[in-house]
Amino acid sequence: MPDTRAARTNTKDDLRSHARQLFARHGYEGVSMRDIAGAVGIRQSAIYNHFPSKQHLLADLMVRHMDRLLDAMRGAITPHQTPADALEAFARFHVTYHIDQPEDVFLAYMELRSLDDAGRKTILALRDAYEHSLRDILKTGLATGAFAIGDPAVTARALLAMMTGVTVWFKDGGALDRQAVADIYVRTTMQAVGYKP
Repeated sequence: MPDTRAARTNTKDDLRSHARQLFARHGYEGVSMRDIAGAVGIRQSAIYNHFPSKQHLLADLMVRHMDRLLDAMRGAITPHQTPADALEAFARFHVTYHIDQPEDVFLAYMELRSLDDAGRKTILALRDAYEHSLRDILKTGLATGAFAIGDPAVTARALLAMMTGVTVWFKDGGALDRQAVADIYVRTTMQAVGYKP
């Protein structure tokens, strides 16, 4: 007898995967539930066994992305690091992680506008938690004199915007590999905060 629970899990994962690709390619408003069902090879009505609406599917994708991002970031930063080591680790992590997740990054930034109020509130809280991790590193670096910056909140947002921009232009097979690109972003980040080894 087939394992229907495993089949349901696979269908749910397939729905997420195809919806992510379609939303990233055509935008949330440009994709229908029928499009998603067709990509997975199921009837449209079968989607509702897994997600009550397209809105719930978008929110699910974005929350899962932010949860994975936060978990991975916490694993990349070692407790009791110096501010400089923590910032370097954060920058390297952010750039390399985002290079690997271009569709999720696109949705997280471009489709925030498509979420309803409840979904937007949830995602903004998760984004704030991520930003505050960087902000805390910057505050500590400022307090200890390791960094020469102005407002840590503004600096954190500026650094995140700069580092996230890698997803717009980076392509495997280019003149620089991922490691080289990450190295440049780390150096630029450390220079931006006025760190002098």
